[in-house]
Amino acid sequence: MGSADSKLNFRKAVIQLTTKTQPVEATDDAFWDQFWADTATSVQDVFALVPAAEIRAVREESPSNLATLCYKAVEKLVQGAESGCHSEKERQVVLNCSRLLTRVLPYIFEDPDWRGFFWSTVPGAGRGGSEDDDETARPLAESLLLAIADLLFCPDFTVQSHRRNNVDSAEDVHSLDSCEYIWEAGVGFAHSPQPNYIHDMNRMELLKLLLTCFSEAMYLPPSPESGSTNPWVQFFCSTENRHALPLFTSLLNTVCAYDPVGYGIPYNHLLFSDYREPLVEEAAQVLIVTLDHDSATSATPTVDGTTTGTAMDDAEPPGPENLFVNYLSRIHREEDFQFILKGIARLLSNPLLQTYLPNSTKKIQFHQELLVLFWKLCDFNKKFLFFVLKSSDVLDILVPILCFLNDARADQSRVGLMHIGVFILLLLSGERNFGVRLNKPYSVRVPMDIPVFTGTHADLLIVVFHKIITSGHQRLQPLFDCLLTIVVNVSPYLKSLSMVTANKLLHLLEAFSTTWFLFSASQNHHLVFFLLEVFNNIIQYQFDGNSNLVYAIIRKRGVFHQLANLPTDPPSIHKALQRRRKTPEPLSRAGSQEGASMEGSRPAAPAEPGTLKTSLVATPGIDKLTEKSQVSEDGTLRSLEPESQPSSAEGSPSAGEPSQTWREQRRLSSTSTNDQWSPTSDWILSWKSKLPLQTIMRLLQVLVPQVEKICIDKGLTDESEILRFLQHGTLVGLLPVPHPILIRKYQANSGTAMWFRTYMWGVIYLRNVDPPIWYDTDVKLFEIQRV
Repeated sequence: MGSADSKLNFRKAVIQLTTKTQPVEATDDAFWDQFWADTATSVQDVFALVPAAEIRAVREESPSNLATLCYKAVEKLVQGAESGCHSEKERQVVLNCSRLLTRVLPYIFEDPDWRGFFWSTVPGAGRGGSEDDDETARPLAESLLLAIADLLFCPDFTVQSHRRNNVDSAEDVHSLDSCEYIWEAGVGFAHSPQPNYIHDMNRMELLKLLLTCFSEAMYLPPSPESGSTNPWVQFFCSTENRHALPLFTSLLNTVCAYDPVGYGIPYNHLLFSDYREPLVEEAAQVLIVTLDHDSATSATPTVDGTTTGTAMDDAEPPGPENLFVNYLSRIHREEDFQFILKGIARLLSNPLLQTYLPNSTKKIQFHQELLVLFWKLCDFNKKFLFFVLKSSDVLDILVPILCFLNDARADQSRVGLMHIGVFILLLLSGERNFGVRLNKPYSVRVPMDIPVFTGTHADLLIVVFHKIITSGHQRLQPLFDCLLTIVVNVSPYLKSLSMVTANKLLHLLEAFSTTWFLFSASQNHHLVFFLLEVFNNIIQYQFDGNSNLVYAIIRKRGVFHQLANLPTDPPSIHKALQRRRKTPEPLSRAGSQEGASMEGSRPAAPAEPGTLKTSLVATPGIDKLTEKSQVSEDGTLRSLEPESQPSSAEGSPSAGEPSQTWREQRRLSSTSTNDQWSPTSDWILSWKSKLPLQTIMRLLQVLVPQVEKICIDKGLTDESEILRFLQHGTLVGLLPVPHPILIRKYQANSGTAMWFRTYMWGVIYLRNVDPPIWYDTDVKLFEIQRV
């Protein structure tokens, strides 16, 4: 029968279903088989031939028929899994049912009255008789999930058969050890199976159905309660699923082993269509959804130093119930870490390779899923985090992230990408090794729309952050705290900043310390505190190599004097706020010598009008997002929790930190609109007195007269002579006693867990356009907006 005929028959069946007012018996196989028995329809056909309006009509007008359709489709998948799908016909039935369920499930989820349907048992729906009633008592959702898991390791359908001859020695599905059928070499598996296009396509269709099952989360509004567990994920990642380990490993290895370059030959992807990519994308999406687990609320396994012969650490306590999270947190072998890190770095760098030979490599689109995966790895597996920071390989993750941040800074539809990139850098910056690694010279010249500089990866990071702050869009303001916290965290370890970078840091201080900016919102002065902390850390701990920064501070010394003499009287406050109303720009571009951008770079572009984006929940403030720790002499960290802290008035090490009342005020001002808040003299005095200016003032007091003397003596206008003097100068014994280094480490919290959930599902919603699984359904987790 031709494909046109089968489409026609399928469409006839759909019309019959939508027009029948009476319930159709579940036993009426002649009717139900039309939906899957002989159709040769693709998933795109199913979406076209089963319109949304008709699914909703059946749901409202003949609910029992929709229930029977779902039940029968699941039953067919269960039968396929039981039999092992040996015939072509059986495989076709499984794929057809899978596509049909992918189409229908979102319409079940969008109606709250139907939400319990898959978790109920279907009465009297035994599999032909009632001999195994205990088996039939499973809720439909569980039967469906177990069938999908079995089908993902089905010889000759989704994995290669290990049997040589086909004479009725088909492998028994029940005794099959799926660990021998892992899809790709990598973590815990050494054998790389022969690539097979058909198997990849079949896996992809089943993973699409699995992802659709998990997507019930999209139909619940964002709330801390809804966050706890997704029942579909919870069951699928539990010990009930005997394939949990091989499937976790298959997904992880499939993603990390993928090389989109086309076997290293430029332009190869133009000759061979890459059928692996759709599978890799689907695998990445399923993986991050199964790992959606709020680590703040659950005990994470503490890992002892013992290594066993297996890929997973035998850590006590057993850790989270979710086996995928559990396995991820227990990977511990160096070669496994290396495989994962190299794979993610290769894929993240892929879009950047485009720039050398345009179109020479295939450009992947799933970098956001990869960033979520990398975040999960670092968050759930501390050994992995330490491995990443152990060598300069971390820079292979850093550079792509900085490129994404720089490129997306003007694009409203990519706010989520900006946030996750910054969150990852915040997490890494809490570790001393990250700051140390940044001193490696930056030589890779990926064309980026930033000023040309010669320097280290630290220079790259600060120059990109400056660009985001001064030329990003308004919606990025909440990230300024995070960006500067990252710079503070790495500052004690930065051996030598370039002149370009030093000027950028001082330009930020200039912009943030204007009175109109300081007085226009209750938390803006925090940014000045962060920058002063950066300067203090570098002067106290890395003075020797940082003559460029010291020189820039001397040249811009007026800014520091201005801060020390900040006006606090009501008329000055009023005047500053008047000025603010005349200045629309959040930060002046003036005063920052931009310099030419790198060759071959394109300016960061705003979103095309009409671009779809999904809304995100607000992220917690920096004080919720991080926990302060003090670095002791021996380099260990001591947590400084607010409870145990003496009040800052006593001039404790945390004098740079605003007091509790300030936090209150900040919280109030960020919840209510800024218009209701107005600055008072007392408020300004309360933080002005804590500005940590002592070290810089002392430096200026010692060095300015000496620099001026050089200029007068030699009639100098030449910087190099002054820089040479500063390079060899020393302030030992002249500066105040070095303050302890404060690090603000990211701490897991339910606010960020909720943010990740909405971001991740938003990405998945927007990326699944062919077929558009969730498009035009009533999702509640986020809003779909047009730029």
